[in-house]
Amino acid sequence: MLHLTCGDLAGDGVRALLAGREPQAQVRVMRDDLAVGPLGDIESPPCAARAAFWERVWPDEVTPRPAFTRELAGDARWLAELPGQVPAVTVWHGDSASEQLLLGRVAAALQGSGCMLQEVACGTGDSRVGSRKAVSMHPPEALAERYRPQPVDSLRQVLLAAAWDEQCAAAHGIRRWRDGHFHGEGYQAIDNGLLAASPTAFGPLARAMAEVMGHCDGFFPSDFFLYWRARELAAAGQLELRGDPAAGYRDLQVRRLG
Repeated sequence: MLHLTCGDLAGDGVRALLAGREPQAQVRVMRDDLAVGPLGDIESPPCAARAAFWERVWPDEVTPRPAFTRELAGDARWLAELPGQVPAVTVWHGDSASEQLLLGRVAAALQGSGCMLQEVACGTGDSRVGSRKAVSMHPPEALAERYRPQPVDSLRQVLLAAAWDEQCAAAHGIRRWRDGHFHGEGYQAIDNGLLAASPTAFGPLARAMAEVMGHCDGFFPSDFFLYWRARELAAAGQLELRGDPAAGYRDLQVRRLG
């Protein structure tokens, strides 16, 4: 059996659980955060637009730098060949927009094939801060309780694949997951949140980013994504960053301008 997770923390938890139950099971981690950035060419290697987005997001000072073109193209080719490789695929997902998008992406890849799609649902159904659960947020005993793979019936698979295709066709910078549906938007709401969280006198950038994370319903903004938006706002003259980026964003100070 092949198991798919969104992110390394979720993968570690699922591997630990399956080691004692299904030692032959394979776990593949999909690292692309599907909630942010363009999806239009994500299934079309070399995925140039998607790779260019992540090149912009990734801080110059952080090494080693992922080989985005190679990795994204590799994911696309692997998914395209997946239906003929295994009899069944199990996707682990929670209330993360990225996890729900991964479920839709796999549903689209398997549609019309003889490969069975299964799911392990680890969410609460409520994607608001304080209520939501991603797979990686569950301790081992909670993952064990939820390990009840359920087949995804053909009608639901069609709907999941259609939702994925719709998101790929739309030019959204951010995708939130609320009430069982995806909602696309630009970066304005996140940028406004960063501006509001930044003081007029210098204060820690990490504190402003944490404030945004703590009030962001519908998706989990990563630290690198928020750091990129802070750099973009600084380039636009709305924020000022102070400090040595080589030490990492946690040592940077920020203030709101204007």
